Amino acid sequence: HNTAKMVEPANPDNPIVFFDISIAGHAVGRIKIELFADLVPRTAENFRQLCTGEFRKGGLPIGYKGCKFHRVIKGFMIQGGDYLNGDGTGKECIYGQFFEDENFILKHSSAGLLSMANSGPHSNGCQFFITCAECSWLDGKHVVFGRVLDGMKVVKMIENVPTVNGKNSERPSMEAVITECGEL
Repeated sequence: HNTAKMVEPANPDNPIVFFDISIAGHAVGRIKIELFADLVPRTAENFRQLCTGEFRKGGLPIGYKGCKFHRVIKGFMIQGGDYLNGDGTGKECIYGQFFEDENFILKHSSAGLLSMANSGPHSNGCQFFITCAECSWLDGKHVVFGRVLDGMKVVKMIENVPTVNGKNSERPSMEAVITECGEL
């Protein structure tokens, strides 16, 4: 199949958001994502507001702009969204520190799915991952709430960034950053 072709949204009423990505300071393209607000509305809304800057603290927009992908596992997934600490330890959401697993209707059945990263049941915050392959062992543990409509080549570029040697071998050696994000 042609990865350059844009996939049509499953539901035309679902929001579509975007990430403009740079790797090592060079713009590499845009990822367009459909959020499944029809199936997981609370999860989709959390992510949408963190993309648009609607979520504010102290009057300032808080969210994914300037955030990096801190964890990359080739053949599995790319993880980002820790705008607090940038290393996978930060947890916050538009509802407070964390929120519940909304449901597990959708499965990790292919590459290009957007799912919540967590630290156990009902611990969703701001961190997310995009699958690079089928990951069925995550079904029932992580909430799938969107899918890449366009920009899988950008996802693949992030997936293929070499990782730093050492015990934290999932950390990219070059920063993959969300330079701009919002709703289309």
